[in-house]
Amino acid sequence: MDSPLNKMETSEADDVPNMEGGDTTDAIPDWFPKIPFITNKKKAKEHSPASSTNIQQRVNAHPHLYNMNYKHVGRCVIINNENFQKSSGISTSSGTNKDAKEIERCFQNLGFEVSVKNDQTCDQMKAFLKQVADEKHSDNACFVCVLLSHGEEGYIYGTDGMIEIKELTSLFRGDRCRTLVGKPKLFFIQACRGKHLDTGLEADAASGSDSDDEGTSPKNKIPVEADFLLAYSTVEGYYAGRNGERGSWFIQSLCKVITEHGRQLEILQILTRVNFMVAAEFESEHADPDLKRNKQVPCITSMLTNELYFKT
Repeated sequence: MDSPLNKMETSEADDVPNMEGGDTTDAIPDWFPKIPFITNKKKAKEHSPASSTNIQQRVNAHPHLYNMNYKHVGRCVIINNENFQKSSGISTSSGTNKDAKEIERCFQNLGFEVSVKNDQTCDQMKAFLKQVADEKHSDNACFVCVLLSHGEEGYIYGTDGMIEIKELTSLFRGDRCRTLVGKPKLFFIQACRGKHLDTGLEADAASGSDSDDEGTSPKNKIPVEADFLLAYSTVEGYYAGRNGERGSWFIQSLCKVITEHGRQLEILQILTRVNFMVAAEFESEHADPDLKRNKQVPCITSMLTNELYFKT
């Protein structure tokens, strides 16, 4: 008998069509100030403004590892859109409630404070995440957001239409959410990213430093886009697999790996195992031969600047 992780059906809506110098920039616009970037670490340290002390401590307290020694692990917010307005033309996202329950349990077990919002319009999604971004996260080690819905490339559906994913994630940028500066901000997105199907490929079975003081010198600034990780259920342009009873391939695999290894493995190790599980253990079942035995692989976009372990 096939295990629950083998051969899951695709949903009708989400997965199947409706039937030698100093550093500089590569290209500097005319208006950009002609000021060379600071590359001398000692000089950067000598001229570090006092106002950046707190940021420097958060970023450099433990080189190469995110500091998890805070009062709280952090906030995890889940937006779970199952039912959509008729005007949107989008059908029910069956199986998403299973995903929401499982992901809530996983992050609660890791020590996160979890909030779930169901069936949110685009404005409600943005308003809720803006409210969360405006909260004081000084006692939190990191932040997690899970988006469960239909989608297209670059967009995710609220119950009344689409909103750009960047419009939501940018609320947590370093210049907008100061108390999360230097801390990991993780987004897990279960949604389609296009209309392509991955038919897969038949393949034969396979026959796989210490830092010095200067290297960890504090910097004056960090990029506002730093410390984000976006884990998508599928690659750009493709459908995402989901089973109406058991949930989506991506979220169920993510929950399984977190449950088994969430406190031992680094986040990118966790997600690499999720990629393998989805790619190796799932394929679609459908009456239409053209929609049968399709495959999927998730996609990780990381701007993390340190390694992240959930253990404290």
